[in-house]
Amino acid sequence: MPYFTKLLLLIFCLVLLVESRKHRRRRWTSHLDAQRASHILKKNRDLTKAWKGKTDQLLRVDEHDFTMRPAFGGPAIPVGVDVQVESLDSISEVDMDFTMTLYLRHYWKDERLSFPSTNNKSMTFDGRLVKKIWVPDVFFVHSKRSFIHDTTTDNIMLRVFPDGHVLYSMRVTVTAMCNMDFSHFPLDSQTCSLELESYAYTDEDLMLYWKNGNESLKTDEKISLSQFLIQKFHTTSRLAFYSSTGWYNRLYINFTLRRHIFFFLLQTYFPATLMVMLSWVSFWIDRRAVPARVSLGITTVLTMSTIITGVNASMPRVSYIKAVDIYLWVSFVFVFLSVLEYAAVNYLTTVQERKERKLRERFSCSCGIPHSKTMMLDGNYSESDANSLAGYTRNQMVPEEEKPEKMVVHLAMSNESNSSRKRGLKGHVGLRIIQNTHAIDKYSRLIFPGTYIFFNLIYWSVFS
Repeated sequence: MPYFTKLLLLIFCLVLLVESRKHRRRRWTSHLDAQRASHILKKNRDLTKAWKGKTDQLLRVDEHDFTMRPAFGGPAIPVGVDVQVESLDSISEVDMDFTMTLYLRHYWKDERLSFPSTNNKSMTFDGRLVKKIWVPDVFFVHSKRSFIHDTTTDNIMLRVFPDGHVLYSMRVTVTAMCNMDFSHFPLDSQTCSLELESYAYTDEDLMLYWKNGNESLKTDEKISLSQFLIQKFHTTSRLAFYSSTGWYNRLYINFTLRRHIFFFLLQTYFPATLMVMLSWVSFWIDRRAVPARVSLGITTVLTMSTIITGVNASMPRVSYIKAVDIYLWVSFVFVFLSVLEYAAVNYLTTVQERKERKLRERFSCSCGIPHSKTMMLDGNYSESDANSLAGYTRNQMVPEEEKPEKMVVHLAMSNESNSSRKRGLKGHVGLRIIQNTHAIDKYSRLIFPGTYIFFNLIYWSVFS
């Protein structure tokens, strides 16, 4: 038992010894770290950050009236601007506006914010200091909605240099108006502008300018839109006049967009062209197949109406004609004319059959006239041909069912001379040659496609 007690005491002593060494080592390490940190602070210490009291604050914010601009009463203060476009979020044709997210930066000098510094380093602050000093009152002209991002805090940065130069940056999303011209839609290009201007200060108090000219506008290389190709960004500036307040400096961020045409080719132009071509199928269908030709014509007309309605539903109600309207309505006219073409064919066929029926009723009987003879006339027979056919009887003629396009004329002839027979022909039928109604379909097979191809050549050469 005594041996076991001695062993426990020995183990306990060893544990105390190890813990004491660890404790001394940690204290020594902490002391070295403190000395090293103190040495670094002494080496890099900025004496401008040593606050000696409220009256000697570094920026002396409380000593000045920042409700007035710098150099109040003197010349206009120059305020440089540069912009980095982060994203072009959307373009709306219906609302005629666009949404853009950008970093807006202002540069000016306010000697009231100058401070002494041994290493000429700047100081950076967040949005809380912005409320205590003077900043330019720049706003977006013709903007509908705009806001400064505030997640997780207000996205505002203020950087002050020892000589009083100030950099003021914020992250803004703005929705602004864009006057679009849809006369060439969807083969159009649009130019939109985001305009910046001081709200209160005229050009006599504040001079806005692009800090580095065209280099003041930078864009993210990943910016892309689904319907548009961004061709270029550029900057301009000019004076804007208000009759009540005066002249103001206005800065413009201009960008040109060209619409992608492939989407509209698939959704609008190809379906419209196919409907027009489908309406031409009726020219090859038998004219007596009334249900087939009528249903095909009505279907293509209704389909074209649906395409036109769908395109106009996604567009603003402008009072002028767009390029797509010209194409769709001309295509609609071609489809409608194909329906009218069959109406004309059907009507002329009915008229011709009625005349044939009357002629058969009139000359079918040869009572009291010896040596009665019959003949057949169509649009290709001359008067001499009619005389040469006077000797044929009705039984020798081609049956009427096999020649529906011909008009059978029964002529009651006597054995008089040729001159008397000619007078008889002129007296009864006047030798009027009735045109075959099948010719309308034959000509339509050539005229409709040829005219539509010619229209397409002119359309794409003008609007492309």
